[in-house]
Amino acid sequence: MTFHDYSITFLGLSLLCFLSPATFSADYIPSTLDGPFVPVTVPLDTSLRGKAIDLPDTDPRVRRHVTGFEPEQISLSLSSDFDSIWVSWITGEFQIGKNVKPLDRTSIDSIVQFGTLRHSLSHEAKGTSLVYSQLYPFDGLLNYTSGIIHHVRITGLKPSTVYYYRCGDPSRHAMSKIHHFRTMPVSNPSSYPNRIAVVGDLGLTYNTTDTVSHLLQNSPDLVLLIGDVSYANLYLTNGTSSDCYSCSFPDTPIHETYQPRWDYWGRFMETLTSKVPLMVVEGNHEIELQAENKTFEAYKSRFAFPFKESGSSSKLYYSFNAGGIHFVMLGAYVAFEKPGEQYEWLKKDLAKFDRSVTPWLVVSWHPPWYSSYTAHYREAECMKEAMEESLYSYGTDIVFNGHVHAYERTNRVYNYELDPCGPVYIVVGDGGNREKMAIEHADEPGKCPDPLTTPDPAMGGEFCGWNFTKTGKFCWDQQPEYSALRESSFGHGILEVKNDTWALWTWYRNQDSSSKVGDQIYIVREPDRCNGYNRLVDHC
Repeated sequence: MTFHDYSITFLGLSLLCFLSPATFSADYIPSTLDGPFVPVTVPLDTSLRGKAIDLPDTDPRVRRHVTGFEPEQISLSLSSDFDSIWVSWITGEFQIGKNVKPLDRTSIDSIVQFGTLRHSLSHEAKGTSLVYSQLYPFDGLLNYTSGIIHHVRITGLKPSTVYYYRCGDPSRHAMSKIHHFRTMPVSNPSSYPNRIAVVGDLGLTYNTTDTVSHLLQNSPDLVLLIGDVSYANLYLTNGTSSDCYSCSFPDTPIHETYQPRWDYWGRFMETLTSKVPLMVVEGNHEIELQAENKTFEAYKSRFAFPFKESGSSSKLYYSFNAGGIHFVMLGAYVAFEKPGEQYEWLKKDLAKFDRSVTPWLVVSWHPPWYSSYTAHYREAECMKEAMEESLYSYGTDIVFNGHVHAYERTNRVYNYELDPCGPVYIVVGDGGNREKMAIEHADEPGKCPDPLTTPDPAMGGEFCGWNFTKTGKFCWDQQPEYSALRESSFGHGILEVKNDTWALWTWYRNQDSSSKVGDQIYIVREPDRCNGYNRLVDHC
C-alpha cells in the first residue's frame, strides 16, 4: 500500500489541505494522514426509512426456552486484562404484578466449570448472585422482580486461548450447555483483537435483528455497546408501548418501564453474548427511575463490569485492556464535574495509562460532544467542558458515542477546531432501536435549536454551550469542518487495530450486503508528532 502525504509546507509550517473522497481511487482506503477531509453528507434514501417495530413477546427468539433453574441470558464481559473474564446468567423466572415476592438467591449456587478441552472442564469458579426489583408506589402500576442473576469471575486464564465452559448449579442438575470464548491477547504493542464490533442504541426491533445478524457475520472478538440497550422504558408496566413515551403518556405519575423487555433482550442476544464479550456503557434509557429515586437498577444488576479491577467505585464508569488498547468507558449520567469522583478517577486512570504497553487509547460514553445533527445537538456540552482537555492532553486516539440515531465520523478535532492531534470522534447510535432515525442537521436553514433548550436534565440541566462558532452563532451555517462524513442509516462498525500506529475503521449499513462498506478509513497515530501527555503545552 502506498501512503500519501497531502500536507503543504509554508514558511516552515505544515498545513493540511481539505480533500474530497473523489480524490482517491476506488480501491484506495484513505487514512487520517490524508485529512482533514471536505465534509460529506450522504443523501437520505427515503426508501430505507421503514418504521422500526419491536419484536413482540410471542417471537420465539425472546421466549424462555429453559425450565426450572437452568441458566438463560448467558453473557460474557471482560475483566481489566486478558487473564480474567466475567460470566453472567439468570436462573428462575421473573415476576410482574401488583404483589411480587423476590426469589431466594441463596437457593442456588453460581458456578462455572471451564477448561481448554471441550470434554474436560477441569476447573471451577464460584461467584455471587442477586435479585433486583423495579417498584412503583402508585395504584395501577405493576411491580417487577427479576430472576436470580449470577456473576462469576474466572481468573488465571492464558492469553489468546479458547476456553470451553458451562454455568449453573450442578447440585441442582441445572447446568447450561457447553459454550466457548477466546481470551484477549496479552497487552503489548504488537498484539490486538482481530475485530472489535461497535454499536449503539440497539433496542430489540426487526432492525436490531438485522444489525446483530450482520455483526455476527463479521466474527468479532469483542463488542462495545455504547449505551441504550433494551429500551424497556418505552413501555408502561402493563406492556403498552410507544415510539415516544412522553408524547403518548404525559400524565403517568412516574416514567414507567416494562422490565420483561430486558429479559427478552438478554434471550435474543445470548447467541452473541455467550461467546463474545460485551462491554457496555449506560445510556439515558437505562436510567429507569423507580421508588425511592433508585436509578440504573436493571443496568447495574444484569451486566458485570470491571469497575473494581480498574479502581472505580461505580459501575457507571470503568476501564479495561484488550491487547494493546486501553479502553475507558465514561458515565455521562453520573456526576462528571471537576473535581468530582468520576473526574478524579479519570485523571488517575489516565496517569497510569502506559503507551509502551497499550499504545492505543479509546474512550466511549453515550451522548456525543461532536455531532451536527439536530437531535441532541450540543446536549453534553457541560461534560465536554469538564473532560475534553484531559482526554486531549493524554492523547486519546478514538472516541465512540451513540445517542444520535445516525452515523457520523469527524476529522481530528479539539474544542471545535481542526487539530491533527485531536481524537477522531465516531457516532454509532444507529443500531436499530424503535425511536426515530435522526435525519435533520443543525446547519440546515431553520433547524438550529434554541441554545437554552439543549441541556439535558439527566446530565444536570445546566447550560454550558457558550463556545459559539466563529460567526457568533450557536450552529454552523453549513456542515461543520470537523464533520467528515454523516449518513442516516442503521448499521454497526468494526475496528481492526493492525499495529501500534494503524487501525482500520469500517462502518457497515444494514441495507447493504456484508461485503459492501458504507465508510472506511485508516486511523493513524502519529506519536512523533503528538507525543501524549501534556500536549496542551505544545499545541499541535
